[in-house]
Amino acid sequence: MKPILLLFLVSALLLSAAVPTASVTCNPLELSPCSSAVLSGARPSAACCAKLKEQQPCFCQYKKNPSLKDYVNSDNGKKALKACGVPIPSC
Repeated sequence: MKPILLLFLVSALLLSAAVPTASVTCNPLELSPCSSAVLSGARPSAACCAKLKEQQPCFCQYKKNPSLKDYVNSDNGKKALKACGVPIPSC
């Protein structure tokens, strides 16, 4: 009986220590630090790279949006992604 109780307690402790994953809110305005990189080809800032990495799960959604797809698909947009080490979305 004691091993089962011990297993239960250890499992409960492990589950309570688990950190829930944060979901990303897809908001293209969050990418404003990247405007100069995407619009003029300037080197992306650290803030831009951080936002690109944060918003990465949203890129396919942005590519489907007629207002945003030209920015995501642009040469400068791809250049910024590459400079920040963010994979170019294939969707």
